[in-house]
Amino acid sequence: MEIEKNQQDYPHFHFCFCSCYVAICLSTGEAEAESDNLGLKAEAAIIIDGKTGQIVYEKNADKVLGIASMSKMMTEYIIMESIENGKITWDQKVKINKYVHDLSKAPNLSNVGLTEGEDYTVKELYQAMAVYSGNAATVALAQLVSGSEKNFVKLMNEKAKKLGLKNHKFVNASGLNNSNLLGEYPTGKKDEENVMTATDTALLAYRLINDYPEVLKYASISKLKFRDGKEYPNFNWMLPGLIFEYKGVDGLKTGSTDFAGYGHTGTVIRDGQRYITVVMKSTTKNERFRDSTKLMDYAYATFEKEKILPANYQVKGKETLSVVKGKEKNVNIQSKKAIELLVENGEKENYKTELVIDKNKLDKDGKLTAPIKKGEKVGYITVTPKNGKDYGYINGDSAKVDVVAAESVEKANWFVLSMRAVGGFFGDVWSSVSSTVKGWF
Repeated sequence: MEIEKNQQDYPHFHFCFCSCYVAICLSTGEAEAESDNLGLKAEAAIIIDGKTGQIVYEKNADKVLGIASMSKMMTEYIIMESIENGKITWDQKVKINKYVHDLSKAPNLSNVGLTEGEDYTVKELYQAMAVYSGNAATVALAQLVSGSEKNFVKLMNEKAKKLGLKNHKFVNASGLNNSNLLGEYPTGKKDEENVMTATDTALLAYRLINDYPEVLKYASISKLKFRDGKEYPNFNWMLPGLIFEYKGVDGLKTGSTDFAGYGHTGTVIRDGQRYITVVMKSTTKNERFRDSTKLMDYAYATFEKEKILPANYQVKGKETLSVVKGKEKNVNIQSKKAIELLVENGEKENYKTELVIDKNKLDKDGKLTAPIKKGEKVGYITVTPKNGKDYGYINGDSAKVDVVAAESVEKANWFVLSMRAVGGFFGDVWSSVSSTVKGWF
């Protein structure tokens, strides 16, 4: 929910009830407060690499909190997916019903006014949602895709699971408190709101901009000129020309309710390096942007993308694997590609590697069986810091790369295998005789 239409703060009407709800129902996702060396006002925060999903900073990132209008990132994802799948089109007309019209003129909510009975295109409604956080426009899009907002909310929760979100609950499409939906709330209780963790919010943003990068074309609009002749400023005040302009910011979504406090999911790119930042439950609309600024400043000042392992890397002393039934008795193994990581300045050497061979590829004697194709995966190499915390990746992965066969090994023919067997037999006999003879002296 955005309660920011007139750029004002409003009283906290629902905080007590919703705080009790989260404490009772969703306490499993909460973590103890972590030390915060950045001086953030936000209760939870995270920074990830926008390309790889590597996490470089977090504060209470697994604590379940309200997300308010940052919920609309899920609605945006589903709309983009529906367009990609041909279910709807950008030019498709949407007729505004009485409920959506009434919601669009509800006081103290972020909205672009929508006229009952009038047709608006999907693109117009999407822009109203993405730029000015239009709640009524969001409901209209939800009804278009799923027939009703209730069905759409079910789809939101299903999509969240498919995307890998672990601690979430959507009760409506917009992020409003249900009590603001004019008695027409789709699911949950009358005072419920959508909730997630900073980790899940970052993962949603990561999937949104990587699966549908065109979303940034809309998220980066600083001011929206709508058909009513009015100009609506983006609530993301870090965009060019706005109050907290920050070089390279091109998205993504804000949110605020009495329960959720003030949140901001930002994304910024400089010199090819993109970050996604999330702050949740900051103290004021201005402080959330100051918090985001601190996160972005910290990321660019502290980390550099470094090549930790080159492509075709071989672990010393483990350059080959033994092969049975092949024309060659060994095969060279190497990393398939390089490993690049965001590394703290001066810490490039603070990493160790571990080679893990796929046991399912080996026989009981620990050997590969021919034939083996060049490029065939035989295991992987992981990279972890020798000292300090490894936050991992937003999707739960670690820093690793496939290890593959560097060349092909064909299967030996029956004659070669037979000769090896004979040679092995006589070799064993000779070894036995030699041992016996040595025992005589």
